[in-house]
Amino acid sequence: EVQLVESGGGLVQAGGSLRLSCAVSGFAFTDYAIGWFRQAPGKEREDVSSISPRDGTAYYTDSVQGRFTISSDNAKNTVWLQMDSLKPEDTAVYYCAAAWYDGILLPGTIYEYDYWGQGTQVTVSS
Repeated sequence: EVQLVESGGGLVQAGGSLRLSCAVSGFAFTDYAIGWFRQAPGKEREDVSSISPRDGTAYYTDSVQGRFTISSDNAKNTVWLQMDSLKPEDTAVYYCAAAWYDGILLPGTIYEYDYWGQGTQVTVSS
């Protein structure tokens, strides 16, 4: 059974930090790209960051570049998203997802991701 389980969300003041984790099971971890997405109330789900655990290739959307860091631990089948200098506009439910990785381009849209976690709430107060 494929499972992606997020944790680490919470309430933090602007300028603070949170570290999200995504624990994966049920498929070959290094065959997939793992992405983080977020969805704020009334808005569409958007991509935040993604990584290939196989080769370390990573992507960040412009709004989080320089503030968020994605990493993976292949021994633990876990991906982390370190979020620093948080802003109120980062408030959203954060989801991790998995998509087959062809080794060329990281999947960039929600439609390419096959497996999803249940989400974890991140709230940044001003």
